[in-house]
Amino acid sequence: MPTNLPDSTARAMYSARLFRWLVTALFLLAPLGLAAQPATGVGMTSIRIPDPVSGGQTDGYVFYPSAQPVHGTVAIGPYNVAATPDAQPIPGAKPLVVISHGNGGSRLGHHDLATYLASHGFIVATLNHPKDDFLDTSGAGHAEVLAGRPLQVQATITLLLNDPRWKGVIDADRIGVAGFSAGGYTSLMLLGARPKFDRFIDFCNRHPEDRDVCGTRDKLEAVLAKQGKTIKDFLDGEQARMGRWGDTADPRVKAAFVMAPLSLIFDTQGLAPIHAPVFLYYGQDDHVLPPPDNARHIRPLIASLTTVKEVPKADHWVFITPCSPELAREAARICSDPPGVDRLKVHARINADALAFFRKALAVASH
Repeated sequence: MPTNLPDSTARAMYSARLFRWLVTALFLLAPLGLAAQPATGVGMTSIRIPDPVSGGQTDGYVFYPSAQPVHGTVAIGPYNVAATPDAQPIPGAKPLVVISHGNGGSRLGHHDLATYLASHGFIVATLNHPKDDFLDTSGAGHAEVLAGRPLQVQATITLLLNDPRWKGVIDADRIGVAGFSAGGYTSLMLLGARPKFDRFIDFCNRHPEDRDVCGTRDKLEAVLAKQGKTIKDFLDGEQARMGRWGDTADPRVKAAFVMAPLSLIFDTQGLAPIHAPVFLYYGQDDHVLPPPDNARHIRPLIASLTTVKEVPKADHWVFITPCSPELAREAARICSDPPGVDRLKVHARINADALAFFRKALAVASH
């Protein structure tokens, strides 16, 4: 501050310079701040999706960019979702991403990823996979689910592209999928992967302690023995039924963001058909789908793999949206993480990575 002027004048000159400096700094930094903020508000609405397997329907949601700001969250069951129900969509064609949940999961199990992508210009659809969701897992391990999952995603895409409300805001040439666990399997199947179910036998022989994958083996073998069948007979039968409802690959799907995928049932030949970009994420200490038999196993087998990221110290469930207190009380196992793992921080990175991946893979300009 000048010393040869009266104190009041000097303070005024200093304040003026400081004000001009702050204005300049704010002007220069404004683009950075804006880039870090969501591009739009987010709307959401429920949908009913035809199930090609059962002939019935299943539930889903569509999340989309909206000019209406989001004020807090809306409580849907045990989930607090950052979206405005039935807000008006912003016009114009946008890329579509369909999210597939894991075994026993929910159409809202990855709602933070859905709202994040929607806030940055994507249409995002989610769905419950019948007989493999939180209401009913009776179809797990059967062709109705193993083939049905990708077919249900296909049905979701078809529904939206044919619906007058949505077809005008979706770019049919820019469609991707994201999936966790069995949803990761689903995503790979949509890109053309072909499983070999008898690979479950070798895995369970080596990992009988994995109750999530192999927990029903003894019961199933006892039932099969009464029918004069082995576990291999059963798996071969399910394999033969895979094409019963149609081709599980969908050429409309151009990219997949795959988190902790069930992938032990794929070999080199089974993954050879994949040519679309794939981003692979997994937890270092996944005890449900051990990385050596799953994520790391397929890493060298996918020629179009663009990126691989490991979450240090993380177990399988880290990819599920950070839990509300209510959900944490109901489902402590899937809501808890090992020491040193901050799920909020992990998801901030996952969501940003998914956005960058889909923008590049689907040739979407960032704003």
